[in-house]
Amino acid sequence: MEELDKVKPKLVNQEIDYFKIAKILLSRWYWIVGSVAISMIIANVYLWYTPKTYATSATIKFEEKKSEISDLISVPGANDRATISKIQSETIVLQSSALLLNAIKHLDYRISFYIVGRILNRTNELYPQKPLDVQLIKFDSLSFFHDLITFRPVNNNSFSISYKISGREIRNTYSYNTPFTIGPTAFSIKNPGNLPRTALYLFKLNSPEDFIGRVRGGLHTSETAKNSNIISLQETDSNPQFAADVLNAVMKEYLSYDRNQRTQSASQMIRFIDNQLDFLANELKGSDNSIKQYQSKKNIMDVPTASTRALSKATEFESQSSLLKIELLAIDQLKQEVIKNNDNELPNFSVGDNEHQQLGLAITAVNTLITEKKGMLKTYTANSLPIQDVDQRILQLKNNILNSINSTHDLIVNKLKYIQNQLGAVNQQISELPAAERDMVSLKRDFDINDKVYSFLSEKKLDAQISSAGILPGATIIDMAQPNYNPVSPDDHSVQRSAEIFGVVIGLGLIILIRILNPYIYDKETIESLTTIPIIGVIRKFPEEIDEYSTQILAISKPKSIFAESVRSVRTNLSFLASEKKSKVICVTSEVAGEGKSFVAVNLSSTLSLIDKKVILIAADLRRSKLHKTFHVPNDVGLSNYLAHQCTVEDIISHSNQENLDFIISGPVPPNPSELLHSKRMTELITDLTSKYDIIMIDTAPIGLVSDAIPLIRASDINLFVIRSGKSKFYAATIPQRIAQEYHLDNTVIVLNAFAQDLLHSRYYSTKLTGDSYGTKYYYYSDYTGYESSGYYVDKDENKWWDLRRWFKKQ
Repeated sequence: MEELDKVKPKLVNQEIDYFKIAKILLSRWYWIVGSVAISMIIANVYLWYTPKTYATSATIKFEEKKSEISDLISVPGANDRATISKIQSETIVLQSSALLLNAIKHLDYRISFYIVGRILNRTNELYPQKPLDVQLIKFDSLSFFHDLITFRPVNNNSFSISYKISGREIRNTYSYNTPFTIGPTAFSIKNPGNLPRTALYLFKLNSPEDFIGRVRGGLHTSETAKNSNIISLQETDSNPQFAADVLNAVMKEYLSYDRNQRTQSASQMIRFIDNQLDFLANELKGSDNSIKQYQSKKNIMDVPTASTRALSKATEFESQSSLLKIELLAIDQLKQEVIKNNDNELPNFSVGDNEHQQLGLAITAVNTLITEKKGMLKTYTANSLPIQDVDQRILQLKNNILNSINSTHDLIVNKLKYIQNQLGAVNQQISELPAAERDMVSLKRDFDINDKVYSFLSEKKLDAQISSAGILPGATIIDMAQPNYNPVSPDDHSVQRSAEIFGVVIGLGLIILIRILNPYIYDKETIESLTTIPIIGVIRKFPEEIDEYSTQILAISKPKSIFAESVRSVRTNLSFLASEKKSKVICVTSEVAGEGKSFVAVNLSSTLSLIDKKVILIAADLRRSKLHKTFHVPNDVGLSNYLAHQCTVEDIISHSNQENLDFIISGPVPPNPSELLHSKRMTELITDLTSKYDIIMIDTAPIGLVSDAIPLIRASDINLFVIRSGKSKFYAATIPQRIAQEYHLDNTVIVLNAFAQDLLHSRYYSTKLTGDSYGTKYYYYSDYTGYESSGYYVDKDENKWWDLRRWFKKQ
């Protein structure tokens, strides 16, 4: 006791054994192989049944291009858009519904044809092929039959059409080139020639809106390089030809849209001039007719020279006045556009000479900011800081434009007043002319004024048209899309590689999961990690099936087996325990039934008797002992009878066929087994037997279930606690230490029974015996792993299936 107090037992040092970890993972290699095989089967089934997806790509470059035509003239508004394209904004424009819808309209989208595949009856699109010539006789784009229509040839002159309405299938037979109706739509199908009667085609009618989701879902954009102005467009679709065609249509439609946006300011100017020209054309026609009528009436062919000079001056002043009035009208309209405060580009109505360049530059700057804002709104919200900053700059510029407009307005008004004053003097000269000449000059003057203004506006319109024609889109298609018939999804190599990795992970994960969920003890390292009670030995599991009652004592009947050798190893270590005792009392117990304590007790007793030790085995489990069945004797009179004072010691001791081995059976089950084992008569029995036998082996009841074994444990010289590999739980390893501490015992040892190496459940730590490990007792033993084929242990002459030579020799 004092020695036990001096040295506190410590758990042995254990280190991770990486080689053992590898062996554990490879111990169920067939799980890994099986999971990989199953994963590969699933992957191949997935590849077989999953529709293929194809991808085609193209590249487009954003740049500001200047036409050579624009060098011929100088018209404000030719470079209204920002000079630097916003890649992120333009990619959103490329995916806009309006642009995609216009692009789809350039395709042959109205009728789609399909065939039914052999796998899962999956339909495959035939675009761009059209196996049938379907003519639409009556078609309303807002109301038509949208579902699939099935075509089957009947003979060379007729065919059948089937479709579903409200879940009900409708089937009809029609002749070729004869109109038929489905819902609000009328069709006719031309005779396709000799079609096999097994042919089956499906077709459906489409609207452009039906394709928007399909196109947008497959359209992806990305920069070819960081901060470059070249982007790559990719369209993925189940039909490679459709993907290429729609991607080319999207790029072409974008170029058209971009150019229209750039010509917006020039178009507004052209519309304004057209309105003025329409009015002046009528005025010119009326003036010309008036002159002709007056000349015919008065017989006047022309005006005199004096009148011509006055007419020339009046025409000059009137023309300038008309142009200033038109410019004043343009200025007023521009002012209204500025005051509206919307995000539309401002028209650059500088129809006069280059007198208002500052105003034109300001308008160009505003239009540039408005274009930039439209692009930013596709990326930022209206309340974000970048947008607010642009709004502030636009507001400042518009304020400057309003100031400039007011100044220009005043300037034009002053010019008009000056011209009117000059014109008054000329009109005074004309009033002094003869009446006929004066009337002729008046008519001629109106005509010349309108003609001069008309010519001036026509020239400005031509300049604006040339400018509009010279505006180029801000992007260039570098590479057109080409059909790519190699599928990008599913990727066979990627899927199979993922299946292999997934299979390995599943296999390893299954191994780890089984280990985590395992509640049982399988090897000595696990026991050593849970308790400081020493292990006295490991008894190997007998490789063959044994009977329930151990009627064949294997340690004696199979003396050359590795099992018998492991029992003898325990026997050897027992001799070091209580060595000062002439007669040893050994108590064998376990946590629960079925852990092999009776089996260990019988085989240990038999091997001890072989070394000239007188051994008696006592069946002290008075509740459900099986010892009498082991030795083939009736359980009529036994320990319970003796403890109940119904017989003597001599009456209950039986002799076995093994020399030096006697036994006492349990006897009938008493009503009070625990009280009988606690009685003084049990102590007297053990004292009496120690004088006659060298070893008293007591097989007790499971200590985890009942307390019957407690008095016997306290009275024993050696307490042997049996833990069964694969049967005993982790908690069982802590019981012997708790009993030893509670009853101050230092004679408790553990035997690992029925051990068979199972790497799956073995502990991945190895025990390291150092100086610190000897704070507790340690006994040398082996678990005999790897020694089965050493030739030292022979159970019987077995022919292995791979040893064909021995098999033929035996034959």
